[in-house]
Formats: sequence, C-alpha cells, structure tokens
Amino acid sequence: MKTRSVKTILALTVFAVFATGCETLDAYTREEQTSKATKGALIGAAAGAVVGLISGDDAVERRQHALILAGIGALAGGAIGHYQDRQEAALRAELEGTGVSVTRIGDNITLNMPGNVTFATDSSDLSPAFFDVLNSVGKVLGEFEQTVVEVAGHTDSTGSESYNQSLSERRASSVASYLQAQGVIPQRVITLGMGELRPVADNGSASGRQANRRVEITMVPITAG
Repeated sequence: MKTRSVKTILALTVFAVFATGCETLDAYTREEQTSKATKGALIGAAAGAVVGLISGDDAVERRQHALILAGIGALAGGAIGHYQDRQEAALRAELEGTGVSVTRIGDNITLNMPGNVTFATDSSDLSPAFFDVLNSVGKVLGEFEQTVVEVAGHTDSTGSESYNQSLSERRASSVASYLQAQGVIPQRVITLGMGELRPVADNGSASGRQANRRVEITMVPITAG
C-alpha cells in the first residue's frame, strides 16, 4: 500500500468523525461507533497494526529539502526501494525478539514499539528495557542516514484527552532525544503526539491499553522530487 493511499484512508476517517458528531466510522471495519469509547476505538483490524506516516507529505518534503541543502544526498529511482530493503533487513535483524514490529508501507518503514518495552502508565520516562531497543534503532539509523525519521507518541485512553495529548508529545520527545544522543542529527527527526486518537487495541483491557501506550517510528527516504 502506498503512503498516499494510507493518508487518504485517514483523511476519510477524520471527516467521518467530524461529520457524525458522537459517531465515528472505523476506516478499516467501516463500522459506526459511538461516544468516547468511540474515539477509544478507531482500532486497526488487529492489535499491533500500524498506521504509518502521520505528519504528511508537506512536513516531510520540507525536512527532505533542508537535509539535501545540508549535504545529505537524495535517493532516486530504483535506489530508493533498494536502500529501504537493506534498512528494513537491518532493522529486522537488530530487533528480532524484542517485541517491536517492523512494517513496510511502500517505501516507508514503521516500527511499532508497544507499552511493554516503552513507557509505564502515566509516564514519559523511558523504561530500562527500552534502552537496548533504541540503541539498536539508533545504530541502524546511523548506517542509513538518507531518511527522515518521524517519531509519533501514543497513549491509552486513561485520563483526559488533553492530558493524553500532552503525554504523547512528551513520549515522542523522549524517544527523539534518546536517538539524537545516539548520533541521529536533529534535522532528520519530526516529533508529534497523537494522544489517544489512534488505538491499535481495545482500551477496555490491560493488555489493550499496554499495546496502545506505544511509540511508532517511521523512516521515509530522502528524495529530491
């Protein structure tokens, strides 16, 4: 599935949320859902599903242009897919057995890092178990520098929406800061918080909330066009 197709689905979902007020339309199941359990429920087809790139073409393109001007070369043609093939293979090798999933969407690669290896409830402090994972990610990002890196924080539905939004932003910043300490240049990194708006599991269970309390890191190749 191409990135643009994924974003089209998301745009339709957002439209459905605002158009129906207390009802939402799940972009994957096409089922209507209601109220805050509603929002608590734009859930992917299965636990652990990832949405992929969230920040959009414009934000990524601006970052790509800045990086090219800074001297990081752009990829073109068949080199893009080959480059991402090698990066994907490196990530899978480094992250095997960690509980982090690696998903390829077109030429973009997304890592889904669930709550059991990221953050405790109501915390933006990195869990000790998360250090080795981020060290591995930082190692690969250092080897494959021709990518923009989007770090998206997510929460479960515990607490108010405004609090969860702030918490998700702090979580994204914590991960980005750690990666930068591993040598990833700040100009490559986009951070954003999604709060509780993009669950991948049922917030009604402890295991579901843990899955939703996650960080997704998406690597987008730097291209000139």
